[in-house]
Amino acid sequence: MIIYAGPLILGFLLGFLLGTRIKENPLSKLKFDASVYAIFLIVAVIVAYFIQPFPYYADAPLASGFVACAVGIIFGKLIFGRQRAPQEIEE
Repeated sequence: MIIYAGPLILGFLLGFLLGTRIKENPLSKLKFDASVYAIFLIVAVIVAYFIQPFPYYADAPLASGFVACAVGIIFGKLIFGRQRAPQEIEE
């Protein structure tokens, strides 16, 4: 079994960039708890199974680039997607 690094790296980088753009809206009552990430990852694996791998990529029975993108979204959101508290201006 050969693991192709190209789709994994490209999918993770694309997901990481998308994840950094997700910001929490303080006016919204939506919260990103651990259960949201778990459900998102489970649904991503199920969708990747139904997508199937690209032609000639037979390393796993699912689209590994799609799963890497979902993991990248989660990592990008956790690392850079958090909104910082506004700093107070000293007078």
